[in-house]
Amino acid sequence: MSLTHAPAGAVRQGSLRELNLALVLGRIAAADRPPSRADLATATGLTRATVSAVVEDLLGGRLVSESDPAPRSGAGRPARGLVLAEQGPAGLGLEVNVDYLAVCVVDLTGQVRHRTVHRADLRPVAPADALAHLVEMAGAARDDAAHQGLTLVGAALAVPGLVDDDGLVRLAPNLGWSDVPVPALLAEHPPLVEQVPGVPALTVDNEANLAALGELHSQPPGPSSFLHISGEVGIGAGIVLDGALFRGVRGWSGEIGHLPVHPEGRPCRCGGQGCLEQYAGQEAIVSAAGLARAELPADTATARLAELAEAGDGDALRALHEAGTALGVAVAGVVNLLDLDTVVLGGGYAALAPWLCPPVLAEIDARVLTAAWSPVTVRPSTLGAEAAAVGAAGSVARRIIAQPAGWLARSG
Repeated sequence: MSLTHAPAGAVRQGSLRELNLALVLGRIAAADRPPSRADLATATGLTRATVSAVVEDLLGGRLVSESDPAPRSGAGRPARGLVLAEQGPAGLGLEVNVDYLAVCVVDLTGQVRHRTVHRADLRPVAPADALAHLVEMAGAARDDAAHQGLTLVGAALAVPGLVDDDGLVRLAPNLGWSDVPVPALLAEHPPLVEQVPGVPALTVDNEANLAALGELHSQPPGPSSFLHISGEVGIGAGIVLDGALFRGVRGWSGEIGHLPVHPEGRPCRCGGQGCLEQYAGQEAIVSAAGLARAELPADTATARLAELAEAGDGDALRALHEAGTALGVAVAGVVNLLDLDTVVLGGGYAALAPWLCPPVLAEIDARVLTAAWSPVTVRPSTLGAEAAAVGAAGSVARRIIAQPAGWLARSG
């Protein structure tokens, strides 16, 4: 597996056929109900003959399938609708986090067709070894996908750190990674995805960014602008503005976990002091609740906190309130800066939202200038802890939809 880019000219930008393929497939993907060929001709402005030819290509390439016609009154045979295919190309999502590895397969319809999680503390594990284990998990996912009639044509990897344009992980402080050449390390293993023009074999991105994209494209659709906060051992944020991910100049936006909430406070792994994740990260909450982190398996930490809070345990409730207060201080600053009206609590925060939301909202009400006449919504994520891996795989699926000609050239 390696990080590659489509060769210049491999997909000719001016090709009318390729543009028509993308136009028609995009319309099918965005439709509220399965459109007929006539519907597509009206929506795109293409002739019926052109639409029919494009649809035949899409059907033959297993990108779309025909659905049963909707009931109708009046004369004439009802037209069959078109939907994205559940078999054919699919995206592979990979995630490395502090205490787990995850692999996910998402088809063109957005359905999760495979997901596995391996729980382990990865801080003492060398990056090459962690990625080797992830490749093993991805191999099992590829085999399962093939059994379901799916072909993996691209992968996206989510990591909790700063990633440059070449997939180099500059810094992942909670993992202890620095300048890790992820694409080069993965290239030492056999490829797990098919090479398709226009679809990179591998992209690497910040896990909070991919989680935000997963939330943006989840069903039912939510707002087009929001702040998505992934609360794990570390805390990251994805910023979505008008339906697009805001990355910043270097692609490193969203490091909310390292906003100082107590400037002279506890030292952080990043080298700063008083960072949010030292007060609202998973380990900080567990410690404040009086739980022994070493004796608490990674996959039960959040569940145990929720269980204790539900039972009215004073230490757990106090720890969650203090974490929510610290989180609210940081969130209020972001809301003031960007004028957002929705905050989504993802990752481990999703299950803890009943106890985190009240103090977060209290800080927003106290600190956000516009809160009195324009309330801010704080809610749990639709995807929860699965958001980053699902968002990673979904980003590949959407790239296929946006550039179907590469897949058709390969499958033809």
